[in-house]
Amino acid sequence: MEQIIETYSAQETFDFGKKIGESVQPGQVYTLIGDLGVGKTVFTQGLAEGLGITEPVNSPTFTIVQIYEEGRMPFYHFDVYRIGDVEEMEEIGYEDCFYGEGVCLIEWANLIEEILPENYTQITIEKNPEKGFDYRKITIEECGR
Repeated sequence: MEQIIETYSAQETFDFGKKIGESVQPGQVYTLIGDLGVGKTVFTQGLAEGLGITEPVNSPTFTIVQIYEEGRMPFYHFDVYRIGDVEEMEEIGYEDCFYGEGVCLIEWANLIEEILPENYTQITIEKNPEKGFDYRKITIEECGR
C-alpha cells in the first residue's frame, strides 16, 4: 500500500513527521530516502518530537547511529551514507536496534538493503521546483520480502 502526502513548507514536513512519531509502535523500522537538502532532517526532527524527545536531533553522518532514549521509547536514528561495508553495522549492534523495543529511522537505507528487516516502511521525500521551492512529495510504502 502506498500513501502520498504533499507538504508546502518545512513546518508541514515537520508536522507530518511528528504525526508519524506520535503513532509509531516499538519495533517499527522506517527507511528515509531523499536527496541532500530535501528535508530528511526536518522530517526526522518532527518524528522525534512526536516521540516526546526534546533534545536537538541532527543527522548522525559521522557516527552512523544516534540514540535518543528520553521519549516514550528509544529512537535509533541511522545515517549509513558513509558506511563502507555491512560489517560496520554489525560492529555497532544494529540488530539490537532493528529488533528491539524502540523505533528505527535509517537514512540512505538502500546502502544496507541486505540487512533490512523483513518488513519495514519506506518514506521517500522528493522536491518538485515547478510546484514551489518548499513543496515536498512524501511517499510512504510498506515493504516486505
